[in-house]
Amino acid sequence: MAYRNDEHFCNNKLLLEAKDASSLELVRLLFSSDIKNRRFIDCSEEHRDFNRRWLIFISVLLQRIVLSLRKPMAFTGQGIEMWLNMLSSNGGFFALLLNLLRGKLVKPDPKSSTFTSFVGNLDTRVELDKNIRVGHRRYITSLSLMAAKLAYENEAFISSIIRDHWKMEFKGFYNFWNGYLEQPSTKAFMLQDSKSDPNLIVVAFRGTVPYDAYGWCTDIDLSWYELEGVGKIHRGFMEALGLQKNGWPNDIDQGSDRSYAYYALRQTLKDILQKNEKAKLIVTGHSLGAALAILFVSVLAIHEEAFLLDRLEGVYTFGQPRVGDRQFGEFMKDKLKRYDVRYLRYVYSSDIVPRLPYDDKTLLFKHFGPCLFYNCFYKGKVMPEEPNRNYFSLWWFIPQRFTAAWELVRSFIIPIINGRDYRETWLMTLMRMIGLAIPGLSAHCLQNYDNSARFGSLPLSVQLQDSHQELHHD
Repeated sequence: MAYRNDEHFCNNKLLLEAKDASSLELVRLLFSSDIKNRRFIDCSEEHRDFNRRWLIFISVLLQRIVLSLRKPMAFTGQGIEMWLNMLSSNGGFFALLLNLLRGKLVKPDPKSSTFTSFVGNLDTRVELDKNIRVGHRRYITSLSLMAAKLAYENEAFISSIIRDHWKMEFKGFYNFWNGYLEQPSTKAFMLQDSKSDPNLIVVAFRGTVPYDAYGWCTDIDLSWYELEGVGKIHRGFMEALGLQKNGWPNDIDQGSDRSYAYYALRQTLKDILQKNEKAKLIVTGHSLGAALAILFVSVLAIHEEAFLLDRLEGVYTFGQPRVGDRQFGEFMKDKLKRYDVRYLRYVYSSDIVPRLPYDDKTLLFKHFGPCLFYNCFYKGKVMPEEPNRNYFSLWWFIPQRFTAAWELVRSFIIPIINGRDYRETWLMTLMRMIGLAIPGLSAHCLQNYDNSARFGSLPLSVQLQDSHQELHHD
C-alpha cells in the first residue's frame, strides 16, 4: 500500500479498506456512529446517519465477498480464455483432439496477434461497420465503441487490427503504473485516423476484465477524496489514472519503468498534436475505462491544459460508473462548455455498472450530463439519468428478468434478421443465461453497446446544440 495514511493533499475524504475489515467491526459499524475508530475506515467526519453507515456496510461486505472469490474467478476466467484460444489455434474441437493425439497440439501465445481476450470472445467482431463510413453522423461513436472494445486485447492484437483491418496508424500501447496497487494495471492505447478530416487521435482506456475481482471491487467501492474547488472524486479511479500521494501536481518525475497514465498520455498527446495542427482528440472507454476517460479530461481541466482541451472533440463512454459528486459534475459541465467538448455517455438497458457506486440522498456519487439510453429493443432516447438509477430495486426485479429472458431469445433472432455479423458466440449465450439471475452483468457486455452503435435508433432530430451537451429532440 503505497499511499495509505499519507494523503496530505485533501482534508476531506472517506477511504474504505475492505480487506482490513473483520466481521465484528462490520457489525459494530451499524450500531455506532464513531466510525473513525474502525481500522478499515479513514474518514474526516462522523457518519451519524444510519443510512450512510448501512451503505458503507453493504459496500465493504460486497467487496469482501468478491475478494474471497478472486482466485476462483481468475482461475475460471483465464481457463475459459485459454481454452477458447486453444480451440481457435487448432482449428476447432475435433482438430484439437486430432492434434493432441498426433503430438502436434498448438499452444496459443497470450502475446500473439491471434490471442483473443475473454471480452473479445464474447463479441468477436473487430471490423468497423461498413455501413458507417467517415462523415456519417454515427462514425465517431462507432469508432469510439470499437476502440473501447479493442482496448481489452494485447498489444500485438490491437496493432494488427488497427493497421491491417482499419487501415489506421497505431500510435502506441501503454501499461501504466498504479501506485496504490504497486503494479502496472492501467492499460490504454492510441491510434490516428488519417481518413477523417480533420484527423482524429483516439485514446482508449481498458475497462474491467470480467474475472478481475479487484476491478469489480473498485466499481462498488464508496471511497473518495475531495479536491478543493472541484468536488469529491472516486478514489480507485483516480489512483488508476496516476494519482500521487500529494494529489495532482502539474508535473512529476517518472522513471523509465514506472509511468503514470495521466502524465504520460498528456505529454504524448502534446507531442502528436503539436505536429498536426488540425487533428482533433477523442477519449473513450468502457466500464472502468469509461471512468478513466472522463477523469483524464477532468484532470486536464484541473490543470487548465487549454492546448489539449481546445483540441478535444469529445469524450465517448460506454457503461460508465459514477465518478464524482454533484459539485464535481458542475465543475465538469462548466469546463466542457467553456472548451466546446462533447460528452456522450451511453447506457444500455439494465447494465449494472452505470448504476454504481450507489447514489441516493445520503451519499454523493452523481452522473452529470445527459444519458443516451438504449432499451432491450435498441431504441434510444436522451434522458437526464438512466431508469432505475441504483439497480437494486424490488420494483424492477421482475421487469429486469423479463428483459434478460427477451435478450436471450433475441440473440437467436437478430442474426436471422440482420445477418451473420450479429450471431452471438456460445460464451455470450452463456452470459445471457447468467443474466437471467443477474441481468446487470449480461447487459454490461459490449455486444449490446456494439449493436446499439450499429443499428440502434435515437429520435431523428437529436442534435448536440452546444458543448454543454443539451440534447434536443422533437
